[in-house]
Amino acid sequence: MISRRMFVVSLAVGTLLATGLSVSAKSGLSLIRLLDTDNDGTVDLREAKAAASAMFDRLERDKDGTLDKRELSRRLSAKELAAADPDHDGTLTKEEYLAVVEARFRAADPDHDGTLDAKELKSGPGRALLRLLK
Repeated sequence: MISRRMFVVSLAVGTLLATGLSVSAKSGLSLIRLLDTDNDGTVDLREAKAAASAMFDRLERDKDGTLDKRELSRRLSAKELAAADPDHDGTLTKEEYLAVVEARFRAADPDHDGTLDAKELKSGPGRALLRLLK
């Protein structure tokens, strides 16, 4: 079950990104505010995974416990899905989805401080991470 706050966060992030806003410094700060549950001005892996978990639950419409390529539309390409799918069944469990989130988080954290700021979220790897959270 997702918390009310995580549901609101996932809806807000989706709304921000669906309106066509790019992840500029300003919108990056807005995204941080939405994802930053400990209010330290950055997004850490725990916060990213919490948002991703809520998004997984929102995307997983058929309630089979996995996301398929249709449910992952515009988040992962077919090639990315295949690479993230260790059992090659064409779907991702929540654990597999969160593993992709963690890998993208680490790629977006070049200084390895365990947090992402607006600049890091604006980077290519940061935008790739945000596709999994929106």
